[in-house]
Amino acid sequence: MSQIPPTTLWTPALQQGWVGHARSDRMSHSRGVRGFNLIQVMLSMAIGSIVIAAAVPKVKQAEAHSRATIIVSDLRTFVTQFEAYAQETGGWPAETEAGELPPEMAGRLGQTGWQRPTPIGGQYNWDNNQRHAGDVFRAAISISSTALSPLPVNEETLLDIDKLIDDGNLKTGNFRIGVNNDPVFIIQQ
Repeated sequence: MSQIPPTTLWTPALQQGWVGHARSDRMSHSRGVRGFNLIQVMLSMAIGSIVIAAAVPKVKQAEAHSRATIIVSDLRTFVTQFEAYAQETGGWPAETEAGELPPEMAGRLGQTGWQRPTPIGGQYNWDNNQRHAGDVFRAAISISSTALSPLPVNEETLLDIDKLIDDGNLKTGNFRIGVNNDPVFIIQQ
């Protein structure tokens, strides 16, 4: 028979202590389940607030970057089609109002993409021989405020667009600020 070490012997004293302990546990649980105290709730709320405060600016920044990316994609698509038209015909389409698709481009560009409000507000505008900020551009696409969609000027978003498509400076390069602070993408000067 193997010998049990003395520290693990089950004695009546241990048994009595164990039963007493189990009885006291049952009694404390029979009073009801304990909830969180005020300090624990406040600490949880403070931690949650810190996490939210850190996450919200990142989400807003991601949304702004997403809008800028859509504008860049639209401009690249539009510029490609306008340049193809100019190559084939030897000239640019006639000037139109903001949100109005040049008739010559109807078969090349979907009206929905051109005529819808842009992700930053305003609508696309075909500019042929128009003056922007003192310079005349032979061919450009601007984003202008319309009755359908006002264009709130947000320089941070415009800089984000400029960094994605141009030189990161709103005063130089192909993407600039034009008349009425409208963003302009210059195709030909």
